[in-house]
Amino acid sequence: MAGSDLNSVALVGRLTRDAELSYLQSGTAVAAMSVAVNRSRKDGDQWVSEVNYFDVSYFGKPAESLKQYLTKGKQIAVQGSLKQDRWEKDGQKFSKIRIMANSIELLGGRSDAGSSSSYGGSAGQQMSGGYTPRPSAQNYQAADSSVSDESFGGDSSGFPEDIPF
Repeated sequence: MAGSDLNSVALVGRLTRDAELSYLQSGTAVAAMSVAVNRSRKDGDQWVSEVNYFDVSYFGKPAESLKQYLTKGKQIAVQGSLKQDRWEKDGQKFSKIRIMANSIELLGGRSDAGSSSSYGGSAGQQMSGGYTPRPSAQNYQAADSSVSDESFGGDSSGFPEDIPF
């Protein structure tokens, strides 16, 4: 086997601005966004928090459908691959790395109405995949009334949605 290269990325972060939708000459939609990802690391005896910012591009019908939900502060999970853009301006070489999203999942919290939906497709196939909502726990409970909160060792007050990690 000549080479087994791997280019895959998965991250969870918050949007730093509303997604911007544009169209390629071919008519394919492109949603451009920036995601901030917080990371804690140990520096000596203290924990230090640092933020990294990543540009994300999402293509096709799923990008059009999802654009209205991709607003500043929204927490999302992104799966995709890295792409390096290179260009030259005034004799100087520049480079930028973007995430080409294959799927984006909206992650809910109290301020996000507790919803969670997943939208997927394949960037290599011009994002021809469709909208695939991921049912919430409430939907499962409604579908099977024999399942109760007590079945899982809890009470009916539910779980806190903001878990500090």
